[in-house]
Amino acid sequence: MSETKLTVMVTGGAGFIGSAVCRHLIRNGYRVVNVDKLTYAGNLDSVRDCNVNPNYRFYKGDICDRNGMLDILRTERVGRVMHLAAETHVDRSIDGPAVFLQTNVVGTFSLLDAALAYWRELGGANQASFRFHHVSTDEVYGDLPFESGAFTEASPYAPSSPYSASKAASDHLARAWHQTYGLPVVISNSSNSYGPYQFPDKLIPLIILNALEEQALPVYGNGANVRDWLCVEDHAQALELVLMRGQIGESYNIGGRAERSNLAVVRTICDILDEKRPRQGLGSRRDLISFVADRPGHDRRYAIDPCKIERELGWSASGTFESGIRETIAWYLANEWWWGPLRCERHAGVRLGISE
Repeated sequence: MSETKLTVMVTGGAGFIGSAVCRHLIRNGYRVVNVDKLTYAGNLDSVRDCNVNPNYRFYKGDICDRNGMLDILRTERVGRVMHLAAETHVDRSIDGPAVFLQTNVVGTFSLLDAALAYWRELGGANQASFRFHHVSTDEVYGDLPFESGAFTEASPYAPSSPYSASKAASDHLARAWHQTYGLPVVISNSSNSYGPYQFPDKLIPLIILNALEEQALPVYGNGANVRDWLCVEDHAQALELVLMRGQIGESYNIGGRAERSNLAVVRTICDILDEKRPRQGLGSRRDLISFVADRPGHDRRYAIDPCKIERELGWSASGTFESGIRETIAWYLANEWWWGPLRCERHAGVRLGISE
């Protein structure tokens, strides 16, 4: 099976990272089957450029539907699966954890079960080539002290929120399906991605758009919580490498080597917007920063050690956080057609919280 025409099934491909993956894989000659339930965070406008490509197919589907997923795998003769479909908003998981357990745990189980049945049906080279890439998060590792080490692939799991607990459970399921049934699984855990087409309940787009609209810029606690930031295009490239060249049964940590406190990120966005869109006679947008009550179980710091993927697969982040955030802000300034309707929903009462 030629890699240039390999069919990759991407679950959650209308979401932020999933849509970046779809666009990246299409550009690199793969055939892409995008499966997405189209919940609040799924947006087909994020993959509209893929629609004109004959190597792209979209299915509206729920990963909890085991038989539906198996039908797609068979119909599209899928060569590899990249599983990104998940509920990801930490605040939403605190308010309503049930849907996170259903999608992230039951959904991953159902998809693994479908993939196992399909893989067993394959023969010869197609079976040997098949991979199931489970995409996860650094949040499964829990909380790190400030200025103390970084997560490696050997770090113990210690999730703090219902979201991260549900993702930890899904990681364990993926490993179990490899160990018990032999399903060829690879896993990746990444730091915080940012970039174009990110739903505006996440920190960076929320701050950009609030600042443009002269609204308060909410920051949890004192803003000292630290995250490692990764440009979504770099993340998509890393995910392709793990899918295609990652060693079966192994996990890979993907990080940008760009730790920043939340307050530093917000201030950087303010300064760049002040440069690009000065406030007439109103001073700096830093004046809009508003500290709000911290959320329960808010991890102090995440930090990824990406040495393994850098060493084994030759990947590293292509730019700095400063260059990436400038490009991201420029994209939001130029693409109100995409985010404008989402902001209208926000003003109509759809809940958008703060989440890194």
